[in-house]
This record gives sequence, structure tokens and C-alpha cells, in this order.
Amino acid sequence: MNVSNWLPENFPPFLVGWLPALLAAVPLLLLAELAYRLGRRIVLRAGRDSPMVLSVGRAIEAPAHLLLHLLALNIAWQQAPQDMAWLAWAERLTTLLLIGVITWLLTRAVQGAANGVAAANPLAVADNLMARRIRTQTLVLSRTVQGLIILIGGALMLMTFPAVRQVGASLLASAGVVGIVAGFAARPVLGNLIAGLQIGLSQPIRIDDVVIVENEWGVIEEITGTYVVVRIWDQRRLVVPLQYWIEKPFQNWTRQTSELIGTVFIWVDYRMPLAPLREALQRAVENSPHWDKRFALLQVTEAGEQAMQLRCLVTAASASAAWDLRCEVREQLIDFIQREYPQCLPRQRQEGEVAVEMRNSADTA
Repeated sequence: MNVSNWLPENFPPFLVGWLPALLAAVPLLLLAELAYRLGRRIVLRAGRDSPMVLSVGRAIEAPAHLLLHLLALNIAWQQAPQDMAWLAWAERLTTLLLIGVITWLLTRAVQGAANGVAAANPLAVADNLMARRIRTQTLVLSRTVQGLIILIGGALMLMTFPAVRQVGASLLASAGVVGIVAGFAARPVLGNLIAGLQIGLSQPIRIDDVVIVENEWGVIEEITGTYVVVRIWDQRRLVVPLQYWIEKPFQNWTRQTSELIGTVFIWVDYRMPLAPLREALQRAVENSPHWDKRFALLQVTEAGEQAMQLRCLVTAASASAAWDLRCEVREQLIDFIQREYPQCLPRQRQEGEVAVEMRNSADTA
């Protein structure tokens, strides 16, 4: 049966040759839709027992749907007559879309796996050291792999053009000079890539770590493929390149554990008795919800000409709790000295005052 007999007279002639291919593509597209719906149901059922499978399945749902339809169209174009108008352009466009969708699907699969690992290791627990370690490795490695997938996908799409292949062959012929130039040009990118792998494997920093970098106290908020975002205590954001964490020193307060020892320094006069002050320190930490009950200690760390320096050591379960506990202890100890021993606050001694005190002491004796 000639399909052209059923068409209007003004129907574009070049579309007449496409009608058999389009009609052949319809059942293939329906079959692809059926395969997608069956596969989706299987993944959802498997995800009941495996959150990782469910996370990956949800992440690749859209690209997988499009990929199946593109594969159906690609099969239809291969069955079409090779002399059909615009067939070569349709095949090339479908090939480009296939490479792009496969790249999209792979990156989404990696992201879904990373989300599954993150969901299995929540940070909202008392001791989240292992969870932060796993999530940091997963985050850094997944973004590195995603970057490589996108790079390879883009290169494959470009290589489908003959002109690009010829340029590539020409570059390979002079690979010595071009390699050196490209190496210098890509040094920042490659440096960040290698630094990202090092951070992911050796983990000098992790998500939610408390650090001091560039004289700023903050928390690691985000680790990307090129930089790290540090949330400063006053809600500013410090953006630090990945290479910085490999090449320069910094402080990590939660490298092994989130527990910290806080210090409070106070200057008092030599006449200050230490026993009441130790009791006041104990009362202060016991009344604070930030103390983890490990220990609270008061020591004389320096004896100067005018006063002595006391150091209070208090413990807390996290950096933020340690900061609040230090402030509370400092305030309560100062208030205690002001109320109970105001004469023991630091003071400047003069020669006449010292002589009077020595004479009073001699008279009393």
C-alpha cells in the first residue's frame, strides 16, 4: 500500500520518505515506554529493602526515561533507507543526544549513590566522627567522578564531528610542545583535581569540622571540586581553594574527636584564696548544660609582679559548647570575685601602700 495516496497534495515531499521510518518508530517508542515503566516498578520494589538502590533509582529516573526513547529512535533510523533525506543529520543528532543523556545518567547515578551514603550516615548524632568521615569521602570522590564523566562525555560529543577529529590528530602530531603548554594552562584545574582526591582519601578536613584558617574560626560547610566553604562564627563565608588545605598549615579542632578542652584565664591579686574560687568554678560548670562532666580544673599558671594568673580548664562535647562554657565560667568567676573578694581584684601596688601594709602586719604580730 502506497502511503502517499492517503496524503494531501500539498504535503512536503521530503516528509513522505520519512513516514515509514516514523511509523516504524512508534511501536519502538511504545516498547521503550513499557520497559521504562516495568523497570521503574522493579526498582521501587527493590528499594524497599535497599535504600541505596532506591536513591540511585530516583536519581536516574528522568535520564533513563529519555535514554530508552532515544535508543528506540536510533534503532528506527538504522532500519530506515540510507538514501532518505536528512537521515544522516537525524542520526548524528540522535547520537549526540545519546552521549549527552548517558553522561547525564551516569552523573545522576553517582549523585544518587552519594545521597544514599549520606542518608545512611546522618550527622545529627552525638558522636558523628565516622559519619563526617564517610560523608566527606563520598562527597569529594563523587564530585571528582562526576567531573571526569562530564569531561569524557563532552570529549566524545566533540569527537563525533570529523573536523574535531582532524584537529585532534594534528595536535597529537605536535604533542610535545602542546602538552607542555596545556600542562601549564591546566595546572590550576589539575592541581585542584589532585587536591580533591587527596582530601577525599587522607581527609585532613571533613564536613562539619571546626577549623582555624587564615586566623578565622569556622566550620567546614561545603567541599566542592575546586574550593571549600568555611562558615565563620559571625555567619560570613570564607572560600578557600582546595590546594590550600594540602599546601598550607591550619588548625583542625575536631580531627579525631569533637570533644574539646576550653581555657579561661583570669588575673587576681595575690591575696585571693584559691579554695573558694575552685568551689565557685565547680558550681559554675555543674550549673551549665554545656559541660560534659569530664573535669574542671583551676591552676596558677603565672606569678607576675602585680598579680597572679589563673587558668581554668573545662571540657565540652563540641567546639560551640566549649565556647559558650568558657564565656559562662569567665562571667561567673568574675562575678564571684566582685561579690565575695573585691579586694582581690588586680590592683596597682605603690611603695607607700606596701610600706603601710608591712607596718600593719608588724603591729599585728
